[in-house]
Amino acid sequence: MRDVSEPDLEVVQIRSGESFKMWSHGYPYHTVRWHFHPEYEIHLITETSGCYFVGDFIGDFQPGNFVMTGPNLPHNWVSDVVDNRRIEQRCLVLQFSEAFIDGLLSILPELKGFRSVLADSRRGVLFPVETAALAKPIMQEMLEAVGARRIALFMQLVELLTGANEHVALTTSDYQPDPSGYMSIGTNKALAFIRERLTEPFSETDLAAIAGQTPSAFSRSFRKHTGFSVVQYVNRLRINLACQLLMSSEEMAVIDICYASGFNNLSNFNRHFLARKGMPPSRFRALRAQNEKAVEAA
Repeated sequence: MRDVSEPDLEVVQIRSGESFKMWSHGYPYHTVRWHFHPEYEIHLITETSGCYFVGDFIGDFQPGNFVMTGPNLPHNWVSDVVDNRRIEQRCLVLQFSEAFIDGLLSILPELKGFRSVLADSRRGVLFPVETAALAKPIMQEMLEAVGARRIALFMQLVELLTGANEHVALTTSDYQPDPSGYMSIGTNKALAFIRERLTEPFSETDLAAIAGQTPSAFSRSFRKHTGFSVVQYVNRLRINLACQLLMSSEEMAVIDICYASGFNNLSNFNRHFLARKGMPPSRFRALRAQNEKAVEAA
């Protein structure tokens, strides 16, 4: 693990047309590192055991470990996995922004009890295993849910967490995350630039200058930081953005989505999309539409 004073910024992409990000990942995985992000996170371990870090807290985890972290609170889960074994699904992860949840609470006074959970999460909170057992099927279904069902499941999870009175604060009372300090780290500055200017043209040399490093030093630092080269990382984010547009903007032609997601020509876009998704953009859009119709008809 890196020095706890230097967490890495994780760029969280919430899809256009969606209020929050629900996903899962296995182990090893490139986001498994000491990191932070401005979004709230609800994190449920489904397989493996090991050691986890939240702010100035260090503890052991096993399946059923169920933690919520507030904005910019550094965290990491490190699994004990022998013989380079790969895990298909280690955890379920829900992430949402302060703007989203503040807006929701402002129009739904019935959710006022959730305010205390949000406040407590700024220190990191550990929920009982009984709560984790009830949350797991909700979060598992959220992975594939669409439309109103997705929102209903989110509300169900909020109700469950609001009623979980036995949750435990993880960090010490005087621990304060310092995002301004984290963002002074060169690579984090470059990542923030990528997050804000993803669809604009920029080069690795530009990012190295923002980070205050030579191009070669920045390249090494960036790969260590993210697990990818700059080109791989930016293309992954741009393809993710293209997927969002393909799903939420039916009126946009594929060539328009190509340029809107930051690519400068259609053949390059199609090549990277095929490599990342295993199908061309038009096929991705058609299959997604078929799936949504099937879900609505069920």
